[in-house]
Amino acid sequence: MDMPDCVWMEPSDTELIAATLKGDAASFEVLVKRYQPRIFATARRYARREDEVEDIVQEIFIKAFRKLASYRMEAPFEHWFMRLAVRTCYDFLRSHQRNRETAFTDMTVNETDWLDQFVAEPSTSRENAAAARELVKKILDQLSPSARLIITLLEIEERSVKEIATLTGWSVPLVKVRAFRARAEMRKCLERIIRAKYL
Repeated sequence: MDMPDCVWMEPSDTELIAATLKGDAASFEVLVKRYQPRIFATARRYARREDEVEDIVQEIFIKAFRKLASYRMEAPFEHWFMRLAVRTCYDFLRSHQRNRETAFTDMTVNETDWLDQFVAEPSTSRENAAAARELVKKILDQLSPSARLIITLLEIEERSVKEIATLTGWSVPLVKVRAFRARAEMRKCLERIIRAKYL
């Protein structure tokens, strides 16, 4: 009778954390590989240049390593880690605040075509989604750090107000107030661009 092959199970986050805290650096490397794609995707929502993205990701992993002992295992590690990632991205936005106005001349032909269509017939403006996304990125670059964070989490990642409160450490009422202000800020940016072209 053949003996069944042993099935190798990947270590859980909890096992890797325990091993890391005992001094096994290789276990932390496994955690890094496991979460790297998601952390890079998160960082790319807040930084444009790849070198900035890499700096943010490195900072997130350094902070995670240093603060690992503070993880209480009451919630999944992923939740703790994503909170750390979002807060690090927010710190990046605050320290690299640009608030640069996008001039009409900075826009590509596709973006101006999309804007023309949006102004003329908003209901049909979904046709060139790529141009709309690029225009949204340019507008996001102009927002204050808290407004950009809220719009990214609420509208792009489609997270709930409660999830945003958990990720940022802000209260639910504060998230709602900042979401209202962020949308108003975004509207003003779009209005400036429209005025520059049509007035």
